[in-house]
Amino acid sequence: MHAIQITEFGGPDVMELVELHRLVPAEDDVVVEVAAAGVNFVDTYVRSGGRGGDLPRLLGAEGAGTVVDVGSNVQTLAVGDRVAWARAAGSYATHVALPAADAVRVPDGLDLELAAAVALQGGTAHYLSHSSYPLEDDDVGLVWAAAGGVGRLLVQMAKRRGARVIACTSTDEKADEVRRIGADEVINYRTDDVVARVKELTDGQGVDVVYDSVARATFEISLDCARRRGMIVLYGQASGPVPPFDLNVLAAHGSLTLCRPSLGDYTATPSELEWRLHAVFDQVAAGQLDVVIHDRYPLAEAARAHRDIESGTTVGKLLLIP
Repeated sequence: MHAIQITEFGGPDVMELVELHRLVPAEDDVVVEVAAAGVNFVDTYVRSGGRGGDLPRLLGAEGAGTVVDVGSNVQTLAVGDRVAWARAAGSYATHVALPAADAVRVPDGLDLELAAAVALQGGTAHYLSHSSYPLEDDDVGLVWAAAGGVGRLLVQMAKRRGARVIACTSTDEKADEVRRIGADEVINYRTDDVVARVKELTDGQGVDVVYDSVARATFEISLDCARRRGMIVLYGQASGPVPPFDLNVLAAHGSLTLCRPSLGDYTATPSELEWRLHAVFDQVAAGQLDVVIHDRYPLAEAARAHRDIESGTTVGKLLLIP
């Protein structure tokens, strides 16, 4: 098998394609031949050392493919089953081993590339819109990075739940894209005063919830955009982590609630993982979610994929095709 490995933390060039021994599953694991691996911004944190950890290490966490071997205790899956996953270390590879409990069957008729494109980002958009802040009719949400992988799906899910969506993007082209998929209003945060526009669009009240994946560069703006007793859901840190701050700031901005969730805690059991991902898969299969695959890269070009996702110019999902 082949996989992308790093032996030091750093920029995209630290990634290298290596040949490894064939995987043998542990008793509760399955081995999957990877059809497509998802490239996510969090992978760049791992590569650069932002998540710490031991070296050498394999990269990637998301993908879809076909089961080729099963452990002795596995009863739920069999060789030939098509599965997807959102948390399997070493998914930038031709083969990956993961616990059977973390592999979710892909419905018949759903392409494996599409399943790989929405496993992590679709699961994230689902918990954000359904659980962290369960959107209802007439709620108003502000979505940062609305043209990105999670952002596009979150805009669509929020609209399906009846919310009004104000989307933030960095270019006019991205603004056109998020309008196309349903955003009610779009703010170009590079040229517009985001707080002033949000207050204008909400009659001075602010939004019920801010979904912020950018963090350091946007957090203070997010605080100013929330209504009294509103919520900030901080689910990423594309610009770096939020510096330590006095929690009294939340009171000063109107008794705000701050949430810092992660997908693992919203898919904590096999049944919850299956429910959440199948909800996403069903919407994709029914044509209710517009999924854009920005580009597909050979496994050996993982560094190019990382450069592209870090450039901020991509719209939708990036996939490695082993």
